[in-house]
Amino acid sequence: MSILETGSAAPAFTLHDGSGNPVSLADFRDRHVVLVFYPFDWSPVCGDQLALYNELLEDIGALQAQLLAISVDSTYCHAAFARDRRYRFPLLADFEPKGEVARANGAYESHEGCAERALFVIDASGVIRWSYLSPMDVNPGADGFLRALESLS
Repeated sequence: MSILETGSAAPAFTLHDGSGNPVSLADFRDRHVVLVFYPFDWSPVCGDQLALYNELLEDIGALQAQLLAISVDSTYCHAAFARDRRYRFPLLADFEPKGEVARANGAYESHEGCAERALFVIDASGVIRWSYLSPMDVNPGADGFLRALESLS
C-alpha cells in the first residue's frame, strides 16, 4: 500500500483528541492542514518530530495552516504525552477501529500495527497538495511541508 498522492481528495475523518473532543478534517475547510501520521507516542523519533513541529506552530499558522497529528494511541495516552511535552496542537486517536484513518490515507503499517510516518498538506478545499512517506526510524523534518504551504500562499 502507498500513501495518497498529490491531487487526491483527502478522506474525511472525525477523531478524538486527548481531551476526548471530536476533531474533523472538515472543521478546517477555511485553511490548509498539515496532517502528520506518526507511529507511537513516547517513542524517541516521534517525540523529536512532534517537538520540532510544536516549535514551528507560529510559522505554520502564518501560512494559514493547522497542524493535526494522528497515531493509533488512545486519547488517554495522547493526553499524557501532550501534557508532558507541552504540545499545542491536537494529537488525534486513530484507536478504534485501529488505524482506520491511517489506512484510508495509505499510511498504516499492518505488521507493526501502527501508522507509518507520513505527512500530507491538504488545501482549504480538501485536496492533497503534497505528501511524503518517511522511513519509520527517520524524522522527516518540516522543510517539505513548509515549502508546500508556501507554494499555496
